[in-house]
Amino acid sequence: MQAIEIIANSLQLSPLPEPIPAAHQVLIKVAAAGISRPDLMQRQGLYPAPAGASPILGLEVAGTIVEIGQAVSEFKTGDQVCALVNGGGYSEYCLASAGCCLPIPNGFSFIQAASLPETFFTVWSNVFNRGGLQAGETVLIHGGSSGIGTTAIQLAKAFGCTVYVTAGNAEKCQRCLALGADAAINYHQDDFVAEIKQLTKQQGVNLILDIVGGDYFPRNLKCLAVEGRLVQIAIQNGNSSEINLWSVMAKRLTITGSTLRGRDDDFKGQIAQQLRQQVWPLLENGRIKPIIDSVFPLASAELAHQRLISGQHFGKIILEI
Repeated sequence: MQAIEIIANSLQLSPLPEPIPAAHQVLIKVAAAGISRPDLMQRQGLYPAPAGASPILGLEVAGTIVEIGQAVSEFKTGDQVCALVNGGGYSEYCLASAGCCLPIPNGFSFIQAASLPETFFTVWSNVFNRGGLQAGETVLIHGGSSGIGTTAIQLAKAFGCTVYVTAGNAEKCQRCLALGADAAINYHQDDFVAEIKQLTKQQGVNLILDIVGGDYFPRNLKCLAVEGRLVQIAIQNGNSSEINLWSVMAKRLTITGSTLRGRDDDFKGQIAQQLRQQVWPLLENGRIKPIIDSVFPLASAELAHQRLISGQHFGKIILEI
């Protein structure tokens, strides 16, 4: 099969052996694969694949099942699925745990379906499960124009929340508003702490989903309401910061975070079932939708990465195989 390898820190198309499914796995003939920031981190040596996972980049795919393991009963060959995987997405064939596969929503293309797993699993598990966001609450989403951000905006609105976002320019802010955000803050022009205090009448937000870290951390604490929750899922501005412990104590704040890739298949499978029951109907009836920025052929994976690095994208970047 053809797959993308990292050779001298560049992405190159190479012939590699086709993988063989274990008992609990399926083999997917990949039609499209999503690009995500963890791919960039892995390429830099900062986010290695878990033990036993494919070293090939790519954490989400969509395609057709061509082979199933002996213990798989919920899928059959010929089924069209999208899947969250531990690696191997940038290739013609990819292994996936059957429990981490979901049927492609009715009416969706492979490209649309490939944009779903990494962002929807991440947002659902962190915003709703770990963060406990409830209808009627307020949420601040940093990086509103990212794949995570565009997904979080739509899901939070669909479940009855007030949504504030930060984004890097006026155009991105307008597009976030068009997706349903109640307010969008241009972080290059405005102080999001001051803006959030004004928007919430000095009360603060109930939940913050942060992909930035670093110097955002103490500023996030200032934005949280009493009993507020900060959920950290990435650290683009660095992994260290000072903390005002008094503010945590005085406002009874909860600070949490997670990474998804290292969690076991049972945990991810539970998220998959929750998505199928509570989110897939919203996708199929058009209430929420995947936001695709651009599509590149597999051989142009390097260009796709440069698009992500540029920060000019809005939504997901996809490889078409």
